[in-house]
Formats: sequence, C-alpha cells, structure tokens
Amino acid sequence: MPTTWRMLASRRDLRLVLAAGLVSDAGDWILIIGLAYRVYAITGSTVASALTMASSCAPRVLLGAVAGVFADRWDRKRTMITADLLLAVVLLPLLLVHGSGQVWIVFVVMFAEGAISQFFSPAEQAMVPTLVPDDELVAANAVSGQVSNSSRLMGSALGGIIAAAAGLGAVAVADAASFVASAALLALVRASGRAAAVAGAPSRAGSGAAVRERIAGIGEELRDGLLLASRHRVLRALMIFALVTSVGEGIMSTLFTPFVEHVLHGSSQEFGLVVAAQAVGGILGGVLAAGFGHRIRASRLLASGAVVFGLVDLAIFLYPLGYVAVWPAVVGMVVVGLPGALAMTGLMTLFQRSTADSHRGRVFGALSALEGVTVLAGTLGAGFLSRYAGIVPVLAIQGAGYVVGGLAMLAWLRDGSGEFIAREPHIHLGADTVQANA
Repeated sequence: MPTTWRMLASRRDLRLVLAAGLVSDAGDWILIIGLAYRVYAITGSTVASALTMASSCAPRVLLGAVAGVFADRWDRKRTMITADLLLAVVLLPLLLVHGSGQVWIVFVVMFAEGAISQFFSPAEQAMVPTLVPDDELVAANAVSGQVSNSSRLMGSALGGIIAAAAGLGAVAVADAASFVASAALLALVRASGRAAAVAGAPSRAGSGAAVRERIAGIGEELRDGLLLASRHRVLRALMIFALVTSVGEGIMSTLFTPFVEHVLHGSSQEFGLVVAAQAVGGILGGVLAAGFGHRIRASRLLASGAVVFGLVDLAIFLYPLGYVAVWPAVVGMVVVGLPGALAMTGLMTLFQRSTADSHRGRVFGALSALEGVTVLAGTLGAGFLSRYAGIVPVLAIQGAGYVVGGLAMLAWLRDGSGEFIAREPHIHLGADTVQANA
C-alpha cells in the first residue's frame, strides 16, 4: 500500500480522473438501484425490468465500436467532459415518471444515457494508461477498481433509500449532480487527451478535403479495431471471455431485484445493502491487487478471479433452496467482491497492455459492442425465461458462466511452455504492420 499511496501522491491527473469516476459512478449506482427498485415496484414485471436494462445496453450494440473510433480521434478529456454534461441533461425527463403509464420515459432515458456513455467509457479506459508508466499500470487499475467499488458501496446503499423515500425524481437529480461534479474535476486535468499519432495516418488539418478524408476513414478505422481484436491472441481470448460472462451479467441485472424481493423476501433497503456488500469485498480485493498485483501476472488474476467469483455466485443463488434469509446473501456478496476485483484488474491490464495508444479506443469499443450484444441477449432472455424456469435456475447461469470463462482463460492464456503470459506485444494496424499472434 505505501507504493500505491506514493503513486497517487505523484500522479495529480490520475487522482483527478479517479475522483471524477468516484463521484460519477456513485451517482450511477444511485440511479441503477433506484430504477431497478422503482420500475419493478411500479409494474411488478420482470419483463419491464428486462426492458429497462435492455434500453441501457442496446446502444453498446449500435454504437460501441463506432464510439471507440472517435475516442482515438477526439481529445479524450474533452470527450469525457462533454459526455458528463450531456448525461446530466438527459436525466431530467425522469422527473415526469409517476406511475406505470410513464415507464416508457425510463426506457427512452436509459437508451439516451447508454448512447452517450459509449463515448465516455472508451475515452476513459484509453486515457488511464497514458497517466502512469507501465510498471504502475496494475496498481492504477487496482485503485480504479477500488474507486468503482467505493462508488458502488455508497451509491447502492443510497439508491434504495432515496428511491423508497423520495421517488425516482430525487434519484435522477442525485445522478445529474454527480455528472456535473465529474465534469468539473476532469476540467482540471492538465494532461493532453489526444491519442498518440499513427505514422502515415491522415492529416487532422481543417481543410474540406481533410475533413472528407477523415469521415471516409471511419469505416477503415472501425475495421482496424475489429481486425486487431480478432487477430491478437490475448484480445481474442478477452472477447470470448466477454461473450461467455456478459450473458450472465445481463441475467443478473434483470433478475437480482426479483431474487432479493421474492426469493429472499427482502425490502428495498435490504436490496441496496446486498448490492452494496459486493463493493466491500471489491475494495479489499483492490487493496490486494494494488499491493501485490504487480507480482502476479494479469492473466492469472483474471482467470483465477473469475473461477472463484463464479463459484461464490453459485452459492449465493442456490442457498435459498434450503434456507431463506437475506444475511447469507450479504455475506456472500462481500466475499464475491474480492475475486471480482482481482479479475477486473487483470482484465483491464491485459486489454491496455495489448493495444497501442493510437488504437486503444477503437479496440475497447469493439469489446464493448460485443459485450453489449451478449448482455442484451442475457437481459431479454432472463426476462422471459424466468417466467417459465424460475428465478433461481436462470440466475445460476451467471455463476456458471464465470466458472467456464475463467477455466477457458486458464487454458488459453498460456505460452508454449505452459506458463501464463506476462504481456503481449502491441499491434498497430492500418498504416502500420500487423504483428498478430494468430
């Protein structure tokens, strides 16, 4: 931990970006938990819950890969600030939702929020590696995970309370305020948000011919990102991992509220507590990853963390078959947060180290689009399948997916000697030569 504190003390811009994420993510969790509770309370329908989450995920399918291209073209810092301010404005129609007749407004707002977020996320993930040297990247990602889990802890606990006490309007105002605060913090970042230039890339001059050339090149840059992700050994493995586990994430986002309310017979406050509990373990996992993660290969962090995460999730979902109470779920969510934090640290480090700065945004966009497809499939499938198979059996698919995905990473992320890979070389496409580990 002393090493981590020294890193943060000497990296002003990293502190600002992480602080912006802390504030914004806390607001997001207030919104997510508040919406999940209120929509289900208003409609009593798992299908409505599924449509709420699907509205948020659909833009990842439609815009994820394209938004990543612009993360490599635009100033990333300005992109994040603009996205924050737009997100704050788009939330305001939620103030008009007072009953089931206005639930369609929730769907529209969530779609707009998801669309704008597609431009924020790749810009953020692409910028973090430019703020620290490579030997501090694991620690930076671990701290970022701690920030995310701290936000989840605060936001989840507040979301259920605010939704139950003050309604959806208060939830929307809280999230909007968090976006404004995040934009203010990002405006203080001194580092350039521009991506590294690629040799032989088109000019960024403002002439009409140059502008037309850049617009025409979007398709080629998008193709480059998809080609890189499919050819590079590590990125291809990460895409397969995302394909398997994101189905489960869609299931989880749809059915966890009904699980707590109908299977565990918990209240809205207990629902917020259960969701927030995972953040406690995530914070502990982030501490371990920040302190010792540099001694463990990122691929091992991902694979081992995913397997343990899936096994604990299965225990959480299946224990109500023999004993119905909320407290074991709270304990289980604390425990599962630790391997979850380790897996996420390994995932982000592998992704960042396997792409050059000039292509990081578009590759992240391609990965996000793939996740969007599978999350959407899991979300819609869960909403309808649970009506026939039940909540618990469908939720068990989520835990099983992480176990399978982690075992697959154990098998695939090895070199010829059977050792876990430490790092993959960067790949440059387009004007550069492809050096892929096919």
